Amino acid sequence: MTNTSSFVGIDIGQARLDVAVGKVGEEWSASNDTAGIQSVVERLTRLQPALIVMESTGGLEVPLMLEISKTGLPFARVHPGRVRDFARSIGVLAKTDKLDARLLAHFAEAVQPPVTDLPSEAEQQLNGLMVRRRQLLDILITEKNHLLSTPLFQRSDVEEHITWLEDKLAQFDQEIKDHIGRIPEFNEKQTILRSAKGVGPILCAKLLSGLPELGKFNRKEIAALVGVAPFNDDSGRRRGKRKIKGGRADVRAVLYMATVAAVRFNPILKHFYEHLLSQGKLRKVALVACMRKFLTILNAMVRDMRPFVYAPVPANP
Repeated sequence: MTNTSSFVGIDIGQARLDVAVGKVGEEWSASNDTAGIQSVVERLTRLQPALIVMESTGGLEVPLMLEISKTGLPFARVHPGRVRDFARSIGVLAKTDKLDARLLAHFAEAVQPPVTDLPSEAEQQLNGLMVRRRQLLDILITEKNHLLSTPLFQRSDVEEHITWLEDKLAQFDQEIKDHIGRIPEFNEKQTILRSAKGVGPILCAKLLSGLPELGKFNRKEIAALVGVAPFNDDSGRRRGKRKIKGGRADVRAVLYMATVAAVRFNPILKHFYEHLLSQGKLRKVALVACMRKFLTILNAMVRDMRPFVYAPVPANP
């Protein structure tokens, strides 16, 4: 039976896992390797906590999350910024691994963030392909930028590397296409998403792998999740500029590039974009607004499993 009085925080480092139970309960450490992760999971299984909280740490948390998910224990992966803001709000300024674990346990009890649902194995595999593709693309861009400043006697080496990277990217694009084609759910969603002008193979794959919540959340929730929902900055009579922040930067970056194309070729987004510009909005502000509208449309399409319908554009969006 779940011990509803126990909330666990786990600070994840490259070499070590620090675990704390509650604000004043037991604490222990383990190595961040196969044996250490298994020992932590076994101990947590005996404890049966109400919630386990860990920070997103650039992927270091993934092996532990995967093992915890097998036990059925509830856990939440939270953004480090939320935890630091919480720490400042309660006057905790010191920072060590053990203190961070205790802070996460306190955060778990006080905030009780929603439980994290891990992507399916197919989504994880697709996301791994997309992450590696992005890494190779970044290297390719760097090499192309280096080429012009490289001495002539060394250029052949750089050009050879560029050719290898381009071939490798083509292989990854084919692997991504094949992987989506093998999964019926992906294939069905791909047909729906690609019906909208502006949704290319890369945005489609990124939405399938990096935003599995698409179609399951309402428009406000999905906008906040991606980080395209503007936040107010008002105080008294002052009205500050609305800004977007947080969310899934990798999804947002691909969505931005797709929106740049969509405002030229997608009639609904083109009309909306031109309307915003006519109202005096800055181009970047208008593009962000179009990103949110685009995402909202795609979310509704997947929710209803209906392709994009090019209805007549209304006079006032």
